Amino acid sequence: MSAFHELKLPALGGGELPLAPFKEKVTLVVNVASQCGLTPQYAGLVKLQQDYGDRGFSVLGVPCNQFAAQEPGSDEDIQGFCRATYGVSFPLTGKLEVNGPQRHPMYRLLAGEGADFPGDISWNFEKFLVGKDGRVLARFSPRTTPDDPALIQAIEKALGD
Repeated sequence: MSAFHELKLPALGGGELPLAPFKEKVTLVVNVASQCGLTPQYAGLVKLQQDYGDRGFSVLGVPCNQFAAQEPGSDEDIQGFCRATYGVSFPLTGKLEVNGPQRHPMYRLLAGEGADFPGDISWNFEKFLVGKDGRVLARFSPRTTPDDPALIQAIEKALGD
């Protein structure tokens, strides 16, 4: 099993969210925020989950409050907002640090020293496409929308279409 799939993250609302069940899935890891100008991207992420979920794909939303404090709410606030406003059904973690000395181990794998796509996360809604084997296949800027042709093409290629 890959280092990515060995991780266990805090789940939104409590408990653990192990990444082992994501093995053999293509996963789009996205740091998210509820009060950001890019928050409407949730709608596109929901559509990706609907369009590709039954083909071995999952979005993994990672709330983060490191960028202009745009995710200040509690787990319950975040969950309520995501479900009520966008109908989010894909997994969400508890809030994580994506940069700095408290960077979560998952983000050290995705963007830390020695990663295939190293460098600090620039803003909310930065995206990492992780293959079935746990390798990072691509990194997309926060401004890359979920319906961007390059992102769609990368997902379909990773799924083997």
